[in-house]
Amino acid sequence: MPAAPFQRIAPPGQAVSADQVRALIADACSADAYRGKRVLLIIPDGTRTAPVGLMFQSLHAHLRDSVRKFDVMIALGTHPPMPDDAINARVGITAAERASTYRDVEFINHQWNNPAALRDLGAIPADEIKRLSGGLFAMDVPVHINRRLFDYDLIMIVGPVFPHEVVGFSGGNKYLFPGVAGPGILNFFHWLGAVVTNPMIIGNKWTPVRNVVDRAGAMVTVPKFCFCMVVEGHGQLAGLFAGTPEQAWDSASDLSRDRHIDYVDRPFHTVLSCAPPMYDELWVAGKCMYKLEPVVADGGELIIYAPHLHEVSVTHDEHIRKIGYHCRDYFLKQWDKFKDEPWGTLAHSTHVHGIGTYDARTRIETPRVRVTLATGLSESQCKEINLGYRDWRTIDVESYAHRESEGVFLVRKAGERLYHLRQKPDWAGGKL
Repeated sequence: MPAAPFQRIAPPGQAVSADQVRALIADACSADAYRGKRVLLIIPDGTRTAPVGLMFQSLHAHLRDSVRKFDVMIALGTHPPMPDDAINARVGITAAERASTYRDVEFINHQWNNPAALRDLGAIPADEIKRLSGGLFAMDVPVHINRRLFDYDLIMIVGPVFPHEVVGFSGGNKYLFPGVAGPGILNFFHWLGAVVTNPMIIGNKWTPVRNVVDRAGAMVTVPKFCFCMVVEGHGQLAGLFAGTPEQAWDSASDLSRDRHIDYVDRPFHTVLSCAPPMYDELWVAGKCMYKLEPVVADGGELIIYAPHLHEVSVTHDEHIRKIGYHCRDYFLKQWDKFKDEPWGTLAHSTHVHGIGTYDARTRIETPRVRVTLATGLSESQCKEINLGYRDWRTIDVESYAHRESEGVFLVRKAGERLYHLRQKPDWAGGKL
């Protein structure tokens, strides 16, 4: 695939400056070419680290005198809608600025579970799904997307690219599917990723799920342009790539692979994975497991440390409490029992639990590693969902630091950097 036609990469240890961002936007988006057009900017919610405010404000300043409309849609997937103050923080503006400078901008929360808010784009037929999934599935997959996209002349996607547990690397068309998609395609490809398993997907560029996401993206006929960000530290831009969603993602994922994956020589028996405040429910704090599962030793323990976390999931709580957290084979070997549950929730369950085995005869499930929650959830709540419990007050975070040689690993801000063994085991795509 051709490289992104517009790109800026900072040397290691440096960042792409605001002036460089504005210059790239000016090169990539000729104001004359946008004259009189209605533009919809799709951005991530607050669970992704990125200078979204810089991008929004720079694009608005560059295009506002040319375009007829410039609105913003939050790519929530199935996450809860963002209130106005959270949206303002996401795009880096005050309430007063929203009422003045940005008064003509409509901010739209995606509604994934409202059929009236979606448009039916048809289905990806079973024979294509069989090819795209490498033979794992053969079924028609319905494709629905937010109908508001078709009120605009151009869709502009802005979002970061990180290693991702379902698709390999986030970004690009993923901000459409699942970002602003309906439940059919969303549930399907999350379960597809779960069947392949997190360790076999995460940090791999071309995956069956990426194939499905890009195929669904091609069904959106509104012209699309994309800015993919590669972010380091506390939101500093390591790289910015612009072009079609496929071009921008292709180039950005290469840089993400170089900058976001840390390799270690041996696994750790204990990992303390600290969730940042932006992960305020287990549905998203599960990333603290996904990114570290590959470096936890067989029989080891990963502790998600998040005293601020008091929810399993605002949206999916009922289903998660019903099924609990289990390995993939727990569901596959009892498929008649679970096939009618939301497949996206089943996928989340397996990703947080991690890989393991299930003996259908004895009904014994054996996880490869133990996942323990040191959060605002009670011991009874953790037991109910089949995860371990630790009182977060008993944990001295600093006592886990600098003990890698002992097999103890502390990650102070988990969820975005991926950790892999230099020599991957077979369950993560390597050779024993």
